[in-house]
Amino acid sequence: MSSLTTEQPPLAQGEPQPPQQQHRVSGGLLDPKMLLVSLPSAGKKLDPRVMVKNPVMFVVEVGAVLTTVFAIKDPSVFAWVITVWLWLTVVFANLAEAVAEGRGKAQAETLRKTRTETVARRLTDWHPGDTAIREEPAPAAGLKLGDHVVVEAGQVIPGDGDVVEGIASVDESAITGESAPVIRESGGDRSAVTGGTKVLSDRIVVRITSKPGETFIDRMIALVEGASRQKTPNEIALNILLASLTIVFLIAVVTLQPFAVFAGAEQSIVVLVSLVVALIPTTIGALLSAIGIAGMDRLVQRNVLAMSGRAVEAAGDVNTLLLDKTGTITLGNRQAAEFLPVGGTSAAELADAAQLSSLSDETPEGRSIVVLAKEKHGLRGRELGGDATFVPFTAQTRMSGVDLPADGGGRRTLRKGAATAVMKWIRDNGGHPTEEVGPMVDAIAAGGGTPLVVGEVVERAGSTTARVLGVINLKDVVKAGMRERFDELRRMGIRTVMITGDNPLTARAIAEEAGVDDFLAEATPEDKMALIKREQAGGKLVAMTGDGTNDAPALAQADVGVAMNTGTSAAKEAGNMVDLDSNPTKLIEIVEIGKQLLITRGALTTFSIANDVAKYFAIIPAMFATAYPGLDKLNIMKLHSPTSAIASAIIFNALIIVVLIPLALRGVRYRPSSAAALLSRNIWIYGLGGLVLPFAGIKLIDLIVQFIPGLS
Repeated sequence: MSSLTTEQPPLAQGEPQPPQQQHRVSGGLLDPKMLLVSLPSAGKKLDPRVMVKNPVMFVVEVGAVLTTVFAIKDPSVFAWVITVWLWLTVVFANLAEAVAEGRGKAQAETLRKTRTETVARRLTDWHPGDTAIREEPAPAAGLKLGDHVVVEAGQVIPGDGDVVEGIASVDESAITGESAPVIRESGGDRSAVTGGTKVLSDRIVVRITSKPGETFIDRMIALVEGASRQKTPNEIALNILLASLTIVFLIAVVTLQPFAVFAGAEQSIVVLVSLVVALIPTTIGALLSAIGIAGMDRLVQRNVLAMSGRAVEAAGDVNTLLLDKTGTITLGNRQAAEFLPVGGTSAAELADAAQLSSLSDETPEGRSIVVLAKEKHGLRGRELGGDATFVPFTAQTRMSGVDLPADGGGRRTLRKGAATAVMKWIRDNGGHPTEEVGPMVDAIAAGGGTPLVVGEVVERAGSTTARVLGVINLKDVVKAGMRERFDELRRMGIRTVMITGDNPLTARAIAEEAGVDDFLAEATPEDKMALIKREQAGGKLVAMTGDGTNDAPALAQADVGVAMNTGTSAAKEAGNMVDLDSNPTKLIEIVEIGKQLLITRGALTTFSIANDVAKYFAIIPAMFATAYPGLDKLNIMKLHSPTSAIASAIIFNALIIVVLIPLALRGVRYRPSSAAALLSRNIWIYGLGGLVLPFAGIKLIDLIVQFIPGLS
């Protein structure tokens, strides 16, 4: 375990995280109703201009046209059976893609319901702090980039934007499906709002950040319908491979005819087309597009919007995972566990000072300090009156506290915060931190806790006394099951790096408890960017999450950048995925879904190529058995006749596509393992299965079709 530390040490103040949601990496099974609804779309895809985008199935369609012409010219039961099943093969292939798209269209229809003909209250000449409100009605669709609108309780937010004034609770169930309202406020990393969501309380001013027709919901609809889906690099490479195999088999079949004529066994066009279709990888050619669309659909089911199929595929190839500690690896709400006084200060005196400095601190840590002082020392929260001045926490000072009158006159200043910041503050005011503080802080940090130092400065009659009162031990709890999740990622060959603002000792303790491979302590946005670039320079693909404007550069640099929906517009624009639930832990699931996509594609490719072998043994002996009697030995399935053998192979070729559609949509079952183990599993299960299943299937079909006149 090594530390990737930096010079600037901000104290991370925890904040509440959304509830965790558990999902399995799987999609729904094929719905018969969806199958019927998708049939018209599958028919429309028979347009050659559409089919040419899939070279394998385009060849099948051309073959179906040829057999149709020859079946009309020289009708026979055999010719028509082959023709019908070739057309069904093409339709079934289109059906797989249509069903996958149909699932997305159903999701898009739900999203459309969130778009209403909202009339916006557009502000004219608005500027921050403006009290003279001048507004005009405007259609939501007519809002332009940079417009400001006011939204009050009960009203629908008319467009995507950032809150620039006010704070409100917002119902985002139309987008996320989560009924619990969320807080949106100006400034910070929780300022982004989405058009179509509803304000439940208070009033906010929103600056529109999207152009008409380019809102978040518009993009979601386009993406889940598949309109914006582009083929990924791996998918393009596989398509090129399949097209190359198709060309090779076409040339091979064309050259067979002269040999057949020479041997006195000339074959009809119908038989030659059947041989081509049986030999080319039609199964994976038919399902390849559906596999990619279904991968994006599985993300949508988990409220993750992928901006492209490339992002989903990249998730499956990720080598390094950057995870924030707070809210992802740990529960995020650090709790005060004990007060440790120093320098002769009593525990009650330390607890009183810690509570006073935390009365205006609304963070979970601040509230827990107030509660601990009450439970351990009977100290209750109190009103300090107008003479008290509360000082909020900032990233620059890394302290918070209160200024109030001192007993006996003068001014008493209390501060709590990062050890280095408070001790520097004590020295700057003429004090000297006790020697007890350093070892105490190190011990807490080494144990995985977060030390907060409490200091006091009292000014009376021109004299100043500064001293450290003690240390507060904050404990951050690692989420249950995280070590097991990281073990799974390690088996997949993925390196995990924990990102935290904690000091190196605290970071190391949490990292060892959680089981991550490495950690980046006291991290700044520049450090995250540098780490990502370092990993990518070594040939690694990197995934990370973020929600703030300062995360935007790193999200843009990462191969998979997952922005939180609660975050800023800049973060959502920079990432190539948006998590509508704003659950940082979901990055692990996204990687699993990407892996599942690649596993499914590889498994069905292996199956497709393997099952061509059985069709070869069915058709080749049938074609040439009369001319070359020795070839009859290759008829190991003992098929009834040449015509029944060829028909059985073509029928099986079509039916296996329908059988595999649910698997393409659901995905092959995900099991964390190494690339070598996955390859071995694919070869044994799908390679061997693709070799054996067609023998059994073709033989079974042959037993049925031999009773059809004209095929016996």
